[in-house]
Amino acid sequence: MVDVSAKAQTERLATAQAKVFLRPETLEKIQQGKIAKGDVLAVAQIAGVMGAKKTPDLIPMCHPIFLSSVDISFAEDARPNRDGRCSITVTATAKTTGQTGVEMEAMTAVSVAALTIYDMCKAIDRDMSFSDMCLLTKSGGKSGSYKRDGTDSVGTEDT
Repeated sequence: MVDVSAKAQTERLATAQAKVFLRPETLEKIQQGKIAKGDVLAVAQIAGVMGAKKTPDLIPMCHPIFLSSVDISFAEDARPNRDGRCSITVTATAKTTGQTGVEMEAMTAVSVAALTIYDMCKAIDRDMSFSDMCLLTKSGGKSGSYKRDGTDSVGTEDT
């Protein structure tokens, strides 16, 4: 691991996203609460937070850090794309005050939340897929702020 002991303690924030593509019927069942395993987005939200907290157990060179907050949100798009798929965009924001950033915690959170959506719906839609997993914004630390091109000031994709 990189030695971060000489780095200053600063407030650090990172926001990441991932998209889950699924059949329109699957999205309807999620919205209507008709998935056999339960409330898909509520479970995915909890899973995302748990994933963020377990990041150093999953990514070998990540430092264990104290997360002061992790927020997971979902944006559903019921309009089918050219492949006939709807989407759920998962967004995670992780925050800490420390000597190293929270980018990997935010990225892990969206990954685990997306995988949880797949797990909970795979019995009715094995064709689900993922894309656009990326860091949207980060702030704090020596390297300063980052904002992905095409994102607005709060870190969501511009449309």
